[in-house]
Amino acid sequence: MSGWSFAGQPSAGGPGTVTLVAGSTFCIGATAGNIVEGAPMGLFVRDTRVLSRWLLEVDGDRLEPLTVRQHDPFRATFVTRARPRPGRADSTLLVVRQREVGDGMLEELRVRNLGHEAAGVTLTLEAHSDFADLFEVKEGRVHEHAGVVSEVAGDFLHVHHEVAGHARGMLLSADGAPSLSPGLLTWHLVVPAREEWTALVRVEATAGEAVTAPRHSAQPNGGGNSSAERMRAWRGAAPVLRTPDASLTRTMARSLEDLGALRIFDPDHPERAIVAAGAPWFMAVFGRDSLLTSWMVLPLDQQLALGTLQTLAAFQGRAVEPLSEEQPGRIPHELRFGRRAALSLGGGNVYYGSVDATPLFVMLLGELRRWGLAREQVEALLPAADRAMEWLRTYGDQDADGFVEYQRATDRGLPHQGWKDSVDGVTFADGRLAEPPIALCEVQAYTYGAYLARAHFAREAGDTAIAEQWGRRAVDLKAAFNERFWLPDRGWFALALDRDKRPVDALTSNIGHCLWSGIVDEDKAVQVAEHLLSPRMFTGFGVRTLASDMGAYNPLSYHNGSVWPHDNAIVAAGLMRYGFVDEAREVALGILAAAERFDGRLPELFCGFDRDDFAEPVPYPTSCSPQAWAAAAPLHLLRSLLRLEPDVPAGTLSIAPVLPWRYLPLTIDSLALAGSRVRLIAEVDAVDVSPLPHGLVLAPAPARPGDR
Repeated sequence: MSGWSFAGQPSAGGPGTVTLVAGSTFCIGATAGNIVEGAPMGLFVRDTRVLSRWLLEVDGDRLEPLTVRQHDPFRATFVTRARPRPGRADSTLLVVRQREVGDGMLEELRVRNLGHEAAGVTLTLEAHSDFADLFEVKEGRVHEHAGVVSEVAGDFLHVHHEVAGHARGMLLSADGAPSLSPGLLTWHLVVPAREEWTALVRVEATAGEAVTAPRHSAQPNGGGNSSAERMRAWRGAAPVLRTPDASLTRTMARSLEDLGALRIFDPDHPERAIVAAGAPWFMAVFGRDSLLTSWMVLPLDQQLALGTLQTLAAFQGRAVEPLSEEQPGRIPHELRFGRRAALSLGGGNVYYGSVDATPLFVMLLGELRRWGLAREQVEALLPAADRAMEWLRTYGDQDADGFVEYQRATDRGLPHQGWKDSVDGVTFADGRLAEPPIALCEVQAYTYGAYLARAHFAREAGDTAIAEQWGRRAVDLKAAFNERFWLPDRGWFALALDRDKRPVDALTSNIGHCLWSGIVDEDKAVQVAEHLLSPRMFTGFGVRTLASDMGAYNPLSYHNGSVWPHDNAIVAAGLMRYGFVDEAREVALGILAAAERFDGRLPELFCGFDRDDFAEPVPYPTSCSPQAWAAAAPLHLLRSLLRLEPDVPAGTLSIAPVLPWRYLPLTIDSLALAGSRVRLIAEVDAVDVSPLPHGLVLAPAPARPGDR
């Protein structure tokens, strides 16, 4: 994993900051281009900050920012000016910094003299590294590390540090023959009138004796940058949406750009891509996020789902390791590379504390087959799927009651291992915390989906006995779930069963995930849909994570009353599956309206206030943006509104659009399906897909439980 690279996306790391991402590298700086100590800024390589101070000054004074131009996910230009010369009202020195990142950093400095006489300039660049771990910086827990050495080594400034066997370093070199001293480069310049001085400064990261080869181009704007090439290829292959609704067009375009930017590539398997969770702090592999995101973007790119499955299979659990929560067959939750990550995860960089990634792995493999994944590729992943199924039956269900539960192995793991993994993410209706082991409702739903997928693969292979085995388990789990989780006096499903098998009776958005998988009995679906769209759950911009009359409700919370776009995309798909077209459309249009207010880029989450209280969605202060499954949510919502359901093995493609009139006519060019690209046209009273891949026919929308 040491060489993973990202096709990143520039984003705000906070007010007054600019973030560039490329490779296992991201850089957060101020709008003048400086990196200031004491703030969540820096140049990060493999989850370690290799630049904590990067301060450019002219004649001892800081520069005034004028503008920032972000050209690409990995490249930006900072335009600044120096203070006016004594006796002058205006500045005559323009300083332009063009920065590019990629397993290191390249910065071009240009000092332009706009005056009528030569300018004598002392240009200084302070550079230092504290080698803090990413999490220390993000959470404001950075302490000065003893033993950081800054020294001049020939034409380089070398800063290095070693702790607990983790050696990190930074090599700094520059054009223009600067004088070097520990932590400082100095140029003494004379810039003629109306002329410009230019120099390149290079930052390289080291680990032990190895120097990380930069992936940025030799010159800013140069060719050969792998991040640039990958982004161009992504944009060239991406579907093109045409609709009269400018807001939907803008949102989809922004989503496509962000998803392309958040991809991670393995140099040992350059054909494999997997999506990172979000910039800037979660540019890492997260099993649950990557699986759900790649599911949502199947109409865009099925290779992302395939790369996700292949990558997670490569790191699937093999042994029992309590500190990292590893167990045979378990799919990883998170992969990190920084020093603190290794310490917190029991000395390794892979953490397995997720209860839902494992069934989602098998579900995604089944869905990918429906979209046209070749049987030989399925067969290559089937051993990993079978190991995952064994985990569900054994480690996932240690009390053998038929439900999949979680309980962390030590006090160092996540206390909650579903998608609502904050410490207060699982509560009763009165606000009391649930005690593990905990069986979450949506995890049973995902497990049901995994059982159905495995049964399908067995039928396709002609193995009737295995197909009947997993099909029977699916039937039994559905029956037990509808008996044990249903709260007849409330009319909704419990969030979970706690350690005493008591229903955790809070009303949450998780029950929408149960609709999505099909585990809900038809006679209960009407009440579930009514509760999801009730005023205590639906804000007008989306469904809350927790109903407003629950004891733990707080619209400003992370998981107890906020609105998550990806959660709503799953809820809308679940409602549509059971035939609740109007309700699904209301959820979809609420989220898309929120996207319009966020200028087309949905954040990770936003606050759960009623639309009647605030006409604009209220941002959540530390929400990640761009964030993978938030960027994928509009695509999944559009798929739901199109009611687009391929079944390539069965030779059918069903589509029955329920789009609002303002979206029509709607055309999608280069839609990915069964290994080819097609055009989809939806009009008021007609729909067409052409050319249909060989062996597929258009079919009516499939009958589903609850279709009305």
